[in-house]
Amino acid sequence: MSLECDRLKGVNLAQGVCDTPVPEKVIAGAKLGMDEGVNAYTRYDGIAPLRRAVAGKMKSLYGLSVDPETEVVASGGSTGAFYSACLALLDPGDEVILFEPFYGYHVNTLAAVECVPKYVRLRAPDWSFDPKDLVAAAGPKTKAIIVNTPANPSGKVFTRAELEAVAAFARERDLVVFTDEIYEHFVYDGRTHVPPAAIPGLRERCVTISGASKTFSVTGWRVGYAVAKPEWARMIGYMSDLIYVCAPAPLQAGVAAGLMELPAAYYEGLRADYAAKRAMVCAALEKAGLPPVSPQGAYYILADTTRLPGRTGKERAMHLLERTGVAAVPGEAFFSNPGDGYGLARFCYAKTDADLKEACRRLAKL
Repeated sequence: MSLECDRLKGVNLAQGVCDTPVPEKVIAGAKLGMDEGVNAYTRYDGIAPLRRAVAGKMKSLYGLSVDPETEVVASGGSTGAFYSACLALLDPGDEVILFEPFYGYHVNTLAAVECVPKYVRLRAPDWSFDPKDLVAAAGPKTKAIIVNTPANPSGKVFTRAELEAVAAFARERDLVVFTDEIYEHFVYDGRTHVPPAAIPGLRERCVTISGASKTFSVTGWRVGYAVAKPEWARMIGYMSDLIYVCAPAPLQAGVAAGLMELPAAYYEGLRADYAAKRAMVCAALEKAGLPPVSPQGAYYILADTTRLPGRTGKERAMHLLERTGVAAVPGEAFFSNPGDGYGLARFCYAKTDADLKEACRRLAKL
């Protein structure tokens, strides 16, 4: 859709490229790293300042004690951390439960390591699930579960009660819990992000995955990390070293500076700014006859496109792009049965206000 959007010179609300400005402290930290010679290969698990910054964040925000020397692994983005973790902890043929609608990279990564996805459906509009569905999805080969909170594409923020249900299930089945918390700072309407590792009984079986791409608008820097118990962290680090060697060294320094130096007000401003962007785009979609499900977190909106011409989500998304010049991702990208997504499209609002206003103006053509 990004390629089609470029071809038609449209406004790209499809890909989550995050067009908003990078904090000055993050840029200054990367520059300082370059000037001070942080330009060679790093230790297999990342530079010490970044590992310490991640551990400090986990403690200050979530009360989790993490050893930066043995439990933190920097990698090539959160997707790189996830791939390395899957290689380290899963075997071909293992089954992994994930919630649907899902993020495509999770499913594709499982395919790359020859694992089998099993799906638990989230139900709109609050994207809830029945714990009994976890039991129904599990089998003798089930090895792990993936929890993406806040979630792409639905914007679901898992509640503490839901995570406790996941914890009970994971303990009973002796499962690894992979998390994707890349949108941890994008939560709205008074909600708070609860890391699954903070739930009693999950810390020792959790691989916590996050990164800087979204929070600092540096999607192209590819700096992510995994936090896990030492024996798992070593294995994840070895796999990351084998595939990526290391995340870009001076950019690790920039992310470390951001984590250590940006005040709480930065994150509060982030939530407020994105809540305003969410409201703007949801209102435009509603007015255009594409009813949105307002997300609880992250920065994507799933909207109902059934009134548009076309049999599939792709045909409807292409009609929308050709008619208005606004690109969105067809809903079938997020479901194991493509037909379940034919009436949906995902719109990303991690864009400048000017681009969002232009997109809203164009959507009014409907």
